[in-house]
Amino acid sequence: MPPLKTCARAWRRDATVRAPLHVCEISCDVKVMGDQPTFFDEMKRADGTARPPYADYCEWLETVKLSDLRKKSREAEIFFRRTGITFNVYGQKDADERLIPFDLVPRIIDGKEWRLLVRGIEQRVRAINAFLHDIYHRQEIIRAGRIPEHLIAQNEAFLPEMIGVTPPGGVYTHIVGTDLVRTGANEFFVLEDNARTPSGVSYMLENRETMLKMFPELFSQIKVQPISNYPSLLRRSLGKCAPNRCTGSPTVAVLTPGLHNSAYFEHAFLADQMGAELVEGHDLRVVDGRIAMRTTQGFQPVDVLYRRIDDEYIDPLNFNRDSLLGVPGIMDVYRSGGITLANAPGTGIADDKAIYSYMPDIVEFYTGQTAILKNVPTYRCAEADSLKYVLENLAELVVKEVHGSGGYGMLVGPAASKRELAAFRAKLEANPSNYIAQPTLALSTVPVLARDGLAPRHVDLRPYVLVSPDSIDITPGGLTRVAMKAGSLVVNSSQGGGTKDTWVLEE
Repeated sequence: MPPLKTCARAWRRDATVRAPLHVCEISCDVKVMGDQPTFFDEMKRADGTARPPYADYCEWLETVKLSDLRKKSREAEIFFRRTGITFNVYGQKDADERLIPFDLVPRIIDGKEWRLLVRGIEQRVRAINAFLHDIYHRQEIIRAGRIPEHLIAQNEAFLPEMIGVTPPGGVYTHIVGTDLVRTGANEFFVLEDNARTPSGVSYMLENRETMLKMFPELFSQIKVQPISNYPSLLRRSLGKCAPNRCTGSPTVAVLTPGLHNSAYFEHAFLADQMGAELVEGHDLRVVDGRIAMRTTQGFQPVDVLYRRIDDEYIDPLNFNRDSLLGVPGIMDVYRSGGITLANAPGTGIADDKAIYSYMPDIVEFYTGQTAILKNVPTYRCAEADSLKYVLENLAELVVKEVHGSGGYGMLVGPAASKRELAAFRAKLEANPSNYIAQPTLALSTVPVLARDGLAPRHVDLRPYVLVSPDSIDITPGGLTRVAMKAGSLVVNSSQGGGTKDTWVLEE
């Protein structure tokens, strides 16, 4: 088998994606060359030379045989299976314990590029926390006319039970997953702000561990910033947010819905890595005004609960009375300052897609600065003029449910049939406030190991942010999600997407 010089030539021939756009949750303007869309290639320039962040990696690639890479890919798959790195897809009979696809060609980001992203992410996260405190207290941003009152008051993600409640340390979003997409050399956009229970960090960590096992020589040649300290940083950050009633070292636990949840592997993984207890609702109860967990020595108080359960199910006495996943009375304990819930209840309004379109205003209002990271242009279908435009251009736009996630419940205009367009038009006209629309995005590409060698595939990026009363820590890299099919922009694992290791180079 020849070295990857041959494969690189094949990859260059495929550098312009010629398939129709099969979009997931991503949007922005598509760049067109001739009659075909073109996309920013993160690894190589148009003339085939490597971009600076990839220079050392491409030099190494020239010495590697394709057969050796395929062997390493098989070994990585075996490792993932043995480790139990799986996820579930709801609504599919054969979807239990599915292995997430992993591609062993890393996504590499320059240290200077990363420094700019860090500044933008920090600014955005500070604004989000200030926004959450404001809307659950004085609502100054509404008084100032920067956000319509109905967008808050009538939003199902707004939690009236949180009005007047200040979380311990003033932190609402302890863990944030900021989804980023790239369209050019210095062009990054925020796709969404995951402020509820962002998932995927276990895959980020295991991807790096796998790459270290497969290619130890690469990490001695290329200086990549480490990410292995994330669990300890998470534990420390959560501990700093313990309530005032905590005495001694804070007790941290992870609350999971249970084995059948799609992200259960991650819940168990993080609990283990942090040295925290993994608990379910039936393991917890209210004892002397505190939340206590069942142990072999009786019930012991919990100070910080990293909850991976949605607001609706966390407390059957205050929310969904049919919930068997939560803890009866936990909201009363929380409001009295007896426990820290991470993330705080009611944070979902900060990543609501209708609120997303106001994020530049939110950043400016609370920081006094222009947003460093741009939003994707967004049409609010609740507004008459925007709705008119969307209906007239439905075949060219991506339309999403305001509260949707995972790529479900959306329309991809360029890929939709006439029948699908007509059916979605009816839904849009019946309930316009439930939708926003965006133009189609020209997602950047990074090569994957495909059947015939290296081939470009579209990617996004989810950096993970830890927030405590005195610091904001952003893991250098994050989870790169990749569309595994040629021409597809579907990066969600639930819809066939895979993952890559993300390298941020030392400066």
